[in-house]
Amino acid sequence: QVQLVESGGGLVQPGGSLRLSCAASGSVFTIAAVGWYRQAPGKERELVARITTRGSAYTADSVKGRFTISRDNAKNTVYLQMNGLRPEDTAVYYCNAEQWTASGTRINDYRGQGTQVTVSS
Repeated sequence: QVQLVESGGGLVQPGGSLRLSCAASGSVFTIAAVGWYRQAPGKERELVARITTRGSAYTADSVKGRFTISRDNAKNTVYLQMNGLRPEDTAVYYCNAEQWTASGTRINDYRGQGTQVTVSS
């Protein structure tokens, strides 16, 4: 089992910044990648950024150049630095940990409780 705890959300004005944290505990050695997703009311869940244990990162086009994903392996924590926030970034942000087998099969996903990000003046 893996437990994820997100933090760092809040209310920010357009153009502002926030840093989200996703702290993992439990069987973290089984985790191959962690992604940040977001979901706004009435919209589908969107993958915002993802990083593997080897440090390979993906960032969605909608946030590229503004958001950066990173990880601190010593702290078992993944971060999402969000700069230049826009009202359309308003959503609940979730981190999702992917559990893979050594042979490359994705067998489970663990999701945190989510943190609200609101961008408004």
